[in-house]
Amino acid sequence: MNNEAIKYQQEDEIDLKELWKTLMKRKWFIVIFTSIVTILAIIFSLVKTPIYEATALIEIGDYSTSNGRIQLGDASQLADKLNVLYIDMFKNIKDKDAEISSISVPKKQNNFLEIKSLSPSNDLATKEIQKVVIFIQNKHQKILDDVKQRRELEIKNIEVKISNIKNNQVVLLEDKITLQEENLMDYKRQLALIDNNLKKIETLNPALAALKLMEKRDLSTFIVNLNLQLMDMINTKDQLETIVINDLYEKKNLAKSMLLPYNYKNSEIIGAIITNDYPIKPKKELIVLVAFVTGLIVSIFIVFFLNFIKNEEE
Repeated sequence: MNNEAIKYQQEDEIDLKELWKTLMKRKWFIVIFTSIVTILAIIFSLVKTPIYEATALIEIGDYSTSNGRIQLGDASQLADKLNVLYIDMFKNIKDKDAEISSISVPKKQNNFLEIKSLSPSNDLATKEIQKVVIFIQNKHQKILDDVKQRRELEIKNIEVKISNIKNNQVVLLEDKITLQEENLMDYKRQLALIDNNLKKIETLNPALAALKLMEKRDLSTFIVNLNLQLMDMINTKDQLETIVINDLYEKKNLAKSMLLPYNYKNSEIIGAIITNDYPIKPKKELIVLVAFVTGLIVSIFIVFFLNFIKNEEE
């Protein structure tokens, strides 16, 4: 067993020596082939148009309400729409100066969008992102304008209600109250007249006095009811002039405060669009290194392959 192991070890050493000798015989081929591949890779990396990347973080706008702030849109849905408009629809267009490479939502940040673009220059990459940002801002500005218009309409409706209360409902109630007071005065005078008549006819005509007494009772009840109605009208008028109108004024002031500029925020870029001084493509060092390793491996393979063919022919 020991002799066989020694024999195999000697054969392996012989094989390695033979392989090394084969490589040494073709060393210049290996050097030249690897050098050519490496030089071609260097030329390619120098000739290849550099690609720069720009990145922007967009914050989705919002507006204030009495219950807090409402976002102008869902970031995920907006990202899906923008991917269709600015990536999918431009895939088959050639000779583009710049292109949007990705539009995504950062993890656990549903009020932000991250937009990246690629271009031969930082300026073109930046402008490409600005196009998307302008589209988003125009879309969201329409929402903000609609919210403002609805609030302005709400203020006008409140003003109409206040004017209607002051110039119609209150005036009408004042007229009714005045008329009611005049009627009460008339009925009270009638009641006083009945009282005087009762004193005169009570002894002369008891039957007529009884009728007048019933008339007095009915009239007194009617006067009480008129007084109650008058009090209701006065109370209603006071409520309109104080509680109802004050409540409307509060709603109007709240709606006006919601029209202040700080309650409206359009989508915008956080900070500035980020660019790099160096292109992200091509990666020259990586290309040259891969080309060198590949050329070396391929040249060694060719040497062994040629040597194999030569041995087969012999």
